[in-house]
Amino acid sequence: MASASSGSSAVGFSSADSGVPPCTSSSGFNFLCCGVNRKRASGIKRPMASEVPYASGMSMKKIGHRGVDSSGETTYKKTTSSALKGAIQLGITHTVGSLSTKPERDVLMQDFYVVESIFFPSEGSNLTPAHHYNDFRFKTYAPVAFRYFRELFGIRPDDYLYSLCNEPLIELCNSGASGSLFYVSSDDEFIIKTVQHKEAEFLQKLLPGYYMNLNQNPRTLLPKFYGLYCVQAGGKNIRIVVMNNLLPRSVKMHIKYDLKGSTYKRRASQKEREKPLPTLKDLDFLQDIPDGLFLDADMYNALCKTLQRDCLVLQSFKIMDYSLLVSIHNIDHAQREPLGNEAQYSTDTRRPAPQKALYSTAMESIQGEARRGGTMETDDHMGGIPARNSKGERLLLYIGIIDILQSYRFVKKLEHSWKALVHDGDTVSVHRPSFYAERFQRFMCTTVFKKILCKWLLPDDPPMAPLLQEMGGRTPLSGNCQSQRLLLYPHP
Repeated sequence: MASASSGSSAVGFSSADSGVPPCTSSSGFNFLCCGVNRKRASGIKRPMASEVPYASGMSMKKIGHRGVDSSGETTYKKTTSSALKGAIQLGITHTVGSLSTKPERDVLMQDFYVVESIFFPSEGSNLTPAHHYNDFRFKTYAPVAFRYFRELFGIRPDDYLYSLCNEPLIELCNSGASGSLFYVSSDDEFIIKTVQHKEAEFLQKLLPGYYMNLNQNPRTLLPKFYGLYCVQAGGKNIRIVVMNNLLPRSVKMHIKYDLKGSTYKRRASQKEREKPLPTLKDLDFLQDIPDGLFLDADMYNALCKTLQRDCLVLQSFKIMDYSLLVSIHNIDHAQREPLGNEAQYSTDTRRPAPQKALYSTAMESIQGEARRGGTMETDDHMGGIPARNSKGERLLLYIGIIDILQSYRFVKKLEHSWKALVHDGDTVSVHRPSFYAERFQRFMCTTVFKKILCKWLLPDDPPMAPLLQEMGGRTPLSGNCQSQRLLLYPHP
């Protein structure tokens, strides 16, 4: 679920609004730090693109429940971001700690419907510490079931607490038009996203089926849900979900796509394209990368098998309108970029620590424990799936299915019927779940991803260097590779 049929994604965050100083990030996301963080980074208050300048005296614009208060700090349902982050950390610390006192056991059907609640008065109580926020109540949904999910992915309770509660959460403001708030843990392990009541309700209904699916297949590109909570503050319910982080901030992304397999209005707007790392769409991909992304046979087969399995699960849940987030790190471009350019993305050049959760990276999602599978010529996948473009450039792909909390309800049926009257029904994104799954899978495995039938040789392969020099640096291919020779290494 990651967000965004509403326009954002849990991990495919829309890039930073123009006019606001971005937070430095080696991923190339140019994430915006909101509220207090933004003021700390820049030293001055500046309006986001969606805001009216402070000097005008006019009220700030809101996107959904997200807004900005008079001090410039982000708010959600009139609760400041700093108060919300504090409540989340206090609540998760308490609920995980109390859960550790309960013996481990098999998950029962009633566990999916349990809701635990604890009140946090600002003066503290015999169960909760004192804090400097307003009183709030913290609810934990299906704690035993989510504990099982975390254990399935190898997340120990102390690691979960350390990642989410030991350091301040990092707020990401480039969340698109959904109005959701996104936080990332300081170690890049988890994403926390605010969700609407309908989304949280739908996730609760999915839990038994989600449990069954993960038991059968932990290798999935579907979002990995680690917790569902609710902060009740100021008379409002703020529901949040904790998920895996698809796009590590420590890796610079050069281009990013939100793909549905649909062509109706599936092109990024001009405003989106002006962002440092825009989220492009299907028609943009067909224009930018018409030949697709090339994977070796084993990697391609593993990826398409995973997509097929995941689409079948989504279809069984009557889910549609989901997307495949494809973010690309170009290794060759990164090696050619001057160090001065890297400085704008990160001040921390240390090697990122590997993610602790099992099957959390794109590579592990399709290959399980085979962290070094495939035959691509890269020494460090950094969790990405090795691939090539039609120029033969080395790529790392970071992918995941997002926006899965969209059930095919009556309103969607009406939306499709109306669009089909005006446009070709097979091209619109909203469609019957069965048709949507088939079209989605076909588009990904025939248009977006292509199979390389043999291992190509590179100009920097020492044994082939003399021969390649004689051939002008091109790769000698034979047999079933001949059909791809001109595509991968075209003549001038």
